[in-house]
Amino acid sequence: MKVRLKEGGVVLGTWCTIASPSVVNVIAAAGLDFVIIDMEHGPHNFQTAEDMIRAAEVENCTPLVRVAKNDGALILNALDIGAQGVVIPHIESRVDAELAVSYAKYYPLGERGFSPFTRAGGYSLHNVQNHSRTQNEQTFVILVLEGKEGISSLDDILTVDRIENKVDVIYVGAYDLSQAVGLPGQVDHPEVRKYLEICMRKIKNRGIAAGGYVAKNEKDISWMCDMGMQFITLLPDCTILFHAFESLYQDFYRIKSNVKRSKG
Repeated sequence: MKVRLKEGGVVLGTWCTIASPSVVNVIAAAGLDFVIIDMEHGPHNFQTAEDMIRAAEVENCTPLVRVAKNDGALILNALDIGAQGVVIPHIESRVDAELAVSYAKYYPLGERGFSPFTRAGGYSLHNVQNHSRTQNEQTFVILVLEGKEGISSLDDILTVDRIENKVDVIYVGAYDLSQAVGLPGQVDHPEVRKYLEICMRKIKNRGIAAGGYVAKNEKDISWMCDMGMQFITLLPDCTILFHAFESLYQDFYRIKSNVKRSKG
């Protein structure tokens, strides 16, 4: 997936708020490129998250973990249990971005706590010398800009030294952007979309893949691809499940009502 993004390709995934390896396995089997195990908004613990990571890997789907906050211990835990990358929320300044990178990368790029005796390190002595280099090369770092401060600080965040070699994706929260431009909640408003496109362009020009928004349908996905967004997220698993059953339930009662009228 790293290679695809660097070559300008587009990847599609979803947020997993249901704490279930089985649900992740079903989603991964459907062919999505990645899943984000959402430990900020979902009821996951790290043991469940590790099983969800395995469930994604079985189907060659890239497992990412959104940690609850920009915290060194949480990022370390997520990576040590084998997540192929971390989605780090609440990036509101250049300092926040620099801290996130330092937590996710080993020396010389960062200060991640070193232990090869983890799932990420293969549990053994075999890869001790190569572990930090391999992890620095392969680990996804995805920064989520949130709040007015994060959106307003984008230009400053992009000046982090060699950020294009340290960060794979910068994800712009559309709802936070709508608040930043004075249109809270109106994520489909032309003004919000205009600013989102400006953010995407700045990120891409810095050599980083841009992500953001939440795709509700084919039209959304087409618009995102046209603007150059490469890292696209669908609605969360719980929301897709809810609306799928809601639609079937409403169809059932509509059919039932029509049958009654035709007999009456």
